[in-house]
Amino acid sequence: MAAKRASDIERRIEKLTREIDRHNRLYYNADQPEISDAAYDRMLRELQELEEKHPELARPDSPTQRVGAPPASGFVTVEHRVPMLSLDNAMSSEELVAFDDRIRRTLGSDGPVTYMGEPKLDGAGVELVYESGRLTIGSTRGDGLTGEDVTANLRQTHSIPLVLDGSKREIPPSLSVRGEIALPIAAFERLNTARLAAGLDAFANPRNAAAGSLRQLHDIDTARLRSLEFIAYAVGEGLPAGVATQAEVLDVLADWGFLVSEERRLCDGVEAVQQYHEHMQSIRDAQRVEIDGTVIKVNQRSWQAELGELSRSPRWAIAVKFPPSQETTVIAAIEVQVGRTGALTPVAKVEPVHVGGVTVTSASLHNQDEIDRKDVRVGDTVVIQRAGDVIPQIVSVVKSKRKGRPRKFRLPKRCPVCRAETVRLEDEVVTRCPNIDCPAQLKNNLRHLASRGALDVDGLGEKIVDQLVEQGLVERLSDLFTLDAETLAGLDRMGEKSAANLVASLAKARKTTLARFLIALGIRHVGAGVADLIARHFGDLDPMLTADRETLESIEGVGPIIAESMERFFADERNRKEIERLRAHGVRWPAAEPAGSREGPLTGKTFVLTGTLEDMTRDEAKERIEALGGKVTSSVSKKTDYVVVGADPGSKLAKAQKLEVAILDGEAFDALLAEAD
Repeated sequence: MAAKRASDIERRIEKLTREIDRHNRLYYNADQPEISDAAYDRMLRELQELEEKHPELARPDSPTQRVGAPPASGFVTVEHRVPMLSLDNAMSSEELVAFDDRIRRTLGSDGPVTYMGEPKLDGAGVELVYESGRLTIGSTRGDGLTGEDVTANLRQTHSIPLVLDGSKREIPPSLSVRGEIALPIAAFERLNTARLAAGLDAFANPRNAAAGSLRQLHDIDTARLRSLEFIAYAVGEGLPAGVATQAEVLDVLADWGFLVSEERRLCDGVEAVQQYHEHMQSIRDAQRVEIDGTVIKVNQRSWQAELGELSRSPRWAIAVKFPPSQETTVIAAIEVQVGRTGALTPVAKVEPVHVGGVTVTSASLHNQDEIDRKDVRVGDTVVIQRAGDVIPQIVSVVKSKRKGRPRKFRLPKRCPVCRAETVRLEDEVVTRCPNIDCPAQLKNNLRHLASRGALDVDGLGEKIVDQLVEQGLVERLSDLFTLDAETLAGLDRMGEKSAANLVASLAKARKTTLARFLIALGIRHVGAGVADLIARHFGDLDPMLTADRETLESIEGVGPIIAESMERFFADERNRKEIERLRAHGVRWPAAEPAGSREGPLTGKTFVLTGTLEDMTRDEAKERIEALGGKVTSSVSKKTDYVVVGADPGSKLAKAQKLEVAILDGEAFDALLAEAD
C-alpha cells in the first residue's frame, strides 16, 4: 500500500513538473499564457509541498529549482553576473507572519524587524549592465542564470538612461541594475485602440504586451517599446560602499537617473507590513502600472547577507500577493440581457470561480464584435478577471482546451423580451431592440418621454414610473394618457392633490411641438437640434414616416447614421402603431415653421453651438439666432458660417478649425447679436 502511494506521489510530481515547464514556456517565451497566475501559483505550491514531504522524489530538473524559463531561440544568450532570483510567495496574512517569525528567529531578534515595502510590479524582469556609466547590455531574466540579449529593443525605452547621471553619486566602473519593464495602463489602452483600428488583435494585458515587446526580432513595434517604463529596484553588482539599507539602494538608483517606485515605504515590524499591503491593495487600481501584490524585503543589507539565499529565492524577501484578479473557468451558457436603452448584452454564465475575493458566476461579453474578436463559445475554458476588481469579464479563450467544434455564438435577430426585430446601426457596435414599448426598456422610455426636453410631464418622477410599470398600470408609452386621478391616488406616497396635479400635467403635455414629440419617441441619435431641423424640413409627422434614408440624409445637418436610425425606427410597425395610439389619446402639435421661413439680418447664415455659454443657455442662443433669421445645425461642415464656442467645447471646435470656419467666443457672439438687432 505504501509502495503504491509513493508511486502515485511520484507520478503526480512528474505530471506537475511537465505541466509547470509547459506553462513556463508559454508564459516566458511565447507570451501566450493558458492559465491564470493564481492557477500557476497553486501548481507550483503543490509541487513544493510534495518535494518538501518527499525529498527523495525531488527531481534535479524540478521547476522549483528554476526561476523562469530558458532563453528563447533567436537571441544571443547573456549570463547574469549575479543570479536573478525569484521570490517566494505569501498568499495569506498567516504566511506573512510565519515569514516574519522565521526572520526574527534566524536573526535572534526579539524586537520588530524593519522591512522595505515596494509594489510588486506586473511586468517583465530585466537586467541592465553599465560600463563607465554607459549602457552596454540589457537582458531578460530568463531562467535566472542566463537571459536573452534584448539591448537593441531596450534602448528604445525612454525611461532607461543610456548614460547615467553622476552629478549626485559616483558611478562605479561596472554596474548591473535590476528592475521591471512595465507598460503603463494608459499606454496599453492607447496601443490596443490603435491595433483594433488597424485590424490587429488586441493585447491580452499590459504584462504580455510588455514582455512580448522585448522579444521582437522583426517588424519592430517602436511605439510599444517607447511606451514602456523601466522601474529599478535592485543592484546586482557595483553597489557603492557604505550603502547599508534597501532604502539607500533605491535612493542611489534614483540619483543615477532611474525611475524607482514612489509607493515604497519603510515598515517597522510585521503589523506595519500588513498595513502597507492593505493600503497598496486599496489603491491598486489608481496605479499608473499594474501591480499584483507587494514585495517585502529586510531593510538592513547586513541582515540580508546573514539570512542568505536558497537556490531560487532569497530568504530575506517575500512577495505578498493580492487576491487573484484572474482565474480560469468554463462557460456553461451565453445569455442575452436587454438593457434599459434597448441594448442587447451577451452575458457568459460560467462555472463558479473565486476571483478577487468574490465568487463569480457570470461575466459580460459586451457585444457581438467582442465575442467574434475573442472567439468565445459555450463550453470554452476561459481566463476571467474582475475589471477594476469590480466587473467580471472574459480576458481570453484557452483554445488548447476547446473540445470538438462548438458553434459560434450570434446575438438573436429578435429581442428576447418582446420579439421585435433587432437592429444594429452602421458604425455602432451595439445591437438594440427598437421597440419603444419593450418591457425591458419601458421605464427608461417613460422617464425620457416625461423629461423637460421632451413632453415635460411635471410630477412623473422615477418612483412613480416604477410603480406604474410594476403594478401593470402602464404597459406602453400611450397608457400614460389613460391614467385618471383616482388610479394615481392609489399609488404609494401619492395623495389626491398630487394625483390631480399629475393628471393636469399630462393634459398639458398633450399639447407639444413636432420637435419635442420626436425627442419624446427616443429615436437613437435624434437630439434637440436634429429634431428641430427635421421638424422644420417636413413640417408635420406624416411625411417623415415614409421618408427613406436618402431623403433624410439630404437635410443639412442630418448625417447617414441619424438617417439610418430614423428610417429603421419608423419602419417598425410596433412603433408606428404606438405613435397612432399617442395621437388617439390627444397628443398633438401645430405644423412646424419651415426652415428659413423667418427673414432677418442673419438670414442665410448657419450656426453651430458647442460648449457652455456664459450668458445664456444653448436653447436661448438658438432662439436668438432663429429670431434674427439664422439657422442652427448640429454638425460642422463647409456650409457652416459660424461656430459659437463656450466653455469645454467638444470635437466641433477642432473640426471648425480644420475647415477654417469662423469661430466666435461668447463676447464675439454677443457683439454679432447686438449688431444684428
